[in-house]
Amino acid sequence: MDDPALPPGAWRTGRRGVVAVARRGDRFLAIRRGRAVAAPGRVCFPGGHVEPGEEEAEAVVRECLEELEAPVSARECVWRSVTPWGTELGWWIVDLPEDAALVPHPVEVAEILWLSLEELLAEPDLLDGNRDFLRHATAAGHFGL
Repeated sequence: MDDPALPPGAWRTGRRGVVAVARRGDRFLAIRRGRAVAAPGRVCFPGGHVEPGEEEAEAVVRECLEELEAPVSARECVWRSVTPWGTELGWWIVDLPEDAALVPHPVEVAEILWLSLEELLAEPDLLDGNRDFLRHATAAGHFGL
């Protein structure tokens, strides 16, 4: 049976993840994934898995600290999706202090990027799920897009 919080046809696998969407002006925080992680070299928003017993808001804060030493606060979940391999994702708007100095995790993050919507959509290495989110966000009017 479908869960109304998930896209039609989705199923509960028990695998959950979060994605952090942060902006400064018209630029989005993105990363190029490190060589030793899944999808190496691909561009995406920061994020990762939800640990057992952890709430999504806690996970998105933890993942940003682990990947970028980014002291974010979780504002709201604005979209849900399921990856082709069955991981349920919550897409979270996060607030990042303007003066936060980001430090990439040496294994997980090869590069920190600040890209406009147009640059993200044109990025050939952008993960498909991120492109889907940006299309959804634009259609839904998130971020004034």
